[in-house]
Amino acid sequence: QVQLQESGPGLVKPSQTLSLTCTVSGGSITTNYYYWSWIRQPPGKGLEWIGAIDYSGSTYYSPSLKSRTSISRDTSKNQFTLQLSSVTPEDTAVYYCARVQGNLARLYDYWGQGTQVTVSS
Repeated sequence: QVQLQESGPGLVKPSQTLSLTCTVSGGSITTNYYYWSWIRQPPGKGLEWIGAIDYSGSTYYSPSLKSRTSISRDTSKNQFTLQLSSVTPEDTAVYYCARVQGNLARLYDYWGQGTQVTVSS
């Protein structure tokens, strides 16, 4: 079965760059036609989509975050990464990686467990 796991520092200083890695097992990140996404949930708030990278390496970003976001991948390691620059305390959240079906339903069918990232004041 497909499994995803987030990893990276849990504490980031303001103005620095948040970097997370999602390691995928049980399926290839190059398989047609899946997308691999990053989502976050600030405390007490709803889910916010950050961006994604698809099976071909094309990237997509939330308009509100695109100027600070970079998503990339390492196909040899079956990993994709998130970099969010110039962070503030408002970026504190649980960060998830997830697979998205490449069809009209866009079902988020597999999720990582999530990792807490805190931006210190």
